[in-house]
Amino acid sequence: MVLLFFLFAFYFSSAQILKRQIPDKLVVLTFDDAPVSQYSIVAPLLKKYGFKATFFVCEFPPNFRDNSKYMNWTQIKKLDKMGFEIGNHTQSHKHVNKLSKENFIQQLQYIENKCDSLKIKKPLSFAYPGYDYSLNAIATLQQQGYILARAGGSRSYNPLEDHPFLIPSWAINATNKDQIIAALQEAKNRKIVVLTIHGVPDIEHPWVNTPPDLFKEFLNYLSKNNYKVIAIKDLNKYIDFPKAAKTIAIDTSKKYKN
Repeated sequence: MVLLFFLFAFYFSSAQILKRQIPDKLVVLTFDDAPVSQYSIVAPLLKKYGFKATFFVCEFPPNFRDNSKYMNWTQIKKLDKMGFEIGNHTQSHKHVNKLSKENFIQQLQYIENKCDSLKIKKPLSFAYPGYDYSLNAIATLQQQGYILARAGGSRSYNPLEDHPFLIPSWAINATNKDQIIAALQEAKNRKIVVLTIHGVPDIEHPWVNTPPDLFKEFLNYLSKNNYKVIAIKDLNKYIDFPKAAKTIAIDTSKKYKN
């Protein structure tokens, strides 16, 4: 009888959080920091394969205005016009666990105002710079109208267990091809694989560099193996994020940093 009660509670909770069945081989592509290669190399390749993605943008100091390293806002607007999601990564890549609430809101609103001035939809998705989060930051994001936030952790996302403001992801770099291919096998049984990618290549931050040929390999693998590749906002088709935020407890014992 007790077992039946817990099974009923589990399935009722699942029905409340999940809007529809999550298909196997569901992958989310996210790109951080706005290096110019995301515009010149990444976006054309994604369009070629028909893949969606989210670009979490910031004005990375100190060289944001160097257009040989970072996208300008005209290019970010073009990504939006191409159908990609623009997410918020703070104004200047600030680690939110070190910010006051007031400063965090200022960092968020700078990107929001830039988007508004260019008629880009207000970001509802956020990515933690350096994967650092805090409970206060999560509360602030909710108060500011965000529906989800991506962290790290090198594990798959279970929408029935992971809080929507702590969505885990794997980070791609030049040396972990085998790890990422293995990770992609976890996209089944309601689990979703979220990938974090920086520059392709990343000139200023070589430790998160993804060589273009390796990136093409990943895209070809996803295409040949019939993965469904979406932006992080598209998870809203499958998951009731407000319900999940109320239902799922924040588990700080889990790993959220790569």
